[in-house]
Amino acid sequence: METAQSQQQAAPGAFAAFARFVLCGGGVGLAAGFAVAALASWIPWVLANALITVVSTLLATELHARFTFGAGGRATRHQHAQSAGSAAAAYVVTCMAMLALRQLVVAPGAVLEQVVYLSASGLAGIARFAVLRLVVFARTRSQAAVTVRTVRPLSATFARASAPTDPAALCRAA
Repeated sequence: METAQSQQQAAPGAFAAFARFVLCGGGVGLAAGFAVAALASWIPWVLANALITVVSTLLATELHARFTFGAGGRATRHQHAQSAGSAAAAYVVTCMAMLALRQLVVAPGAVLEQVVYLSASGLAGIARFAVLRLVVFARTRSQAAVTVRTVRPLSATFARASAPTDPAALCRAA
């Protein structure tokens, strides 16, 4: 029974999961924004963004597996691969936002670049939350739900519901 309770507690609701996602993913995203800016002073911005996206995706996926979505353990390779797909889409969104900024502003300052980058990352992050919750870590939640439901076997539930309460009725039915 305790296993079922711990599994049930391990799967947070949508609001709690989103709050954890913002805390973990937002923290990693904020650090990534500064890391991209720092690294872009040595290498082209697109390459800096790609490198930081890979590192931050690996870190964030681990955090989401352990804390955000209640898996309670390390992310699997399959979950990392699925998460990488959503990160690739986020990478495209941030690159497009930065390219649009450079088309609109000839020499954007570091603060404006950060605002645009973090805004694009935030919008992409909301989409990533949906993908991670509904696709990548959905199996973990459904396994917890199955574990909770199978604590009392279906046959025992059925037998209790269909058994007559009067012992004499048992004799008459036979």
